[in-house]
Amino acid sequence: MSGVSFRDMAIVACGTVSLELNHLRHEGFLDTEDVFYTTPGLHENVKELERQLVSRIQKAKQVVDKVIVVYGGKFCYVNPAQPTRTMQTIVEEQGPNVARINATHCMDMVASEAEREQIAQEVAGGEKVWWMTPGWIKFRHQVFKGWDKGLANENFPRHTGGAVVLDSIGYVEQYMAENPEDFLEYSDWMGIPIQPYPVTLDRFKTLLTEQAEKLSA
Repeated sequence: MSGVSFRDMAIVACGTVSLELNHLRHEGFLDTEDVFYTTPGLHENVKELERQLVSRIQKAKQVVDKVIVVYGGKFCYVNPAQPTRTMQTIVEEQGPNVARINATHCMDMVASEAEREQIAQEVAGGEKVWWMTPGWIKFRHQVFKGWDKGLANENFPRHTGGAVVLDSIGYVEQYMAENPEDFLEYSDWMGIPIQPYPVTLDRFKTLLTEQAEKLSA
């Protein structure tokens, strides 16, 4: 993994994972100068998501030939008007030198389904968990844009294991210390407790490396 370079590639990603990607850039793993973000929370507005995604990819291709898209495949883009149109379809339409990491959503980028099941057993006794990443804390009002308390009550309380933030950068503990009232208000709005769970960025690095190697082959 250490021998892979992203210097001749661009990253196009959902702004929700900007915290993790910026961390990887700061530590030197992600050695590209070209990272383009879409607005966090666009899974709620697939038309705008597609518009921004294609626009960012085109912008990236003006700078470099190879582009890695950091978006989930199964849950980030669900188009009721065109059910057969998927995130992968959009990415493939952008040309052969554009590749998407193999993950279903941002939580899957840092912890696999098997790992999440294990964490749920550990912290929630196997109860249903609402998974989040730090971006869901920082960009709360964009991720849940248009949600009122009624919609929150319909969705969150059924997750009897609470909300678990898969935190690979130590963001949540710092947020809890600096903004305790905001954090408690967020939990109250969801109607379930929120707790951080420390994970590494090893899986994220592997997923990025896989696509970098494919594009360099």
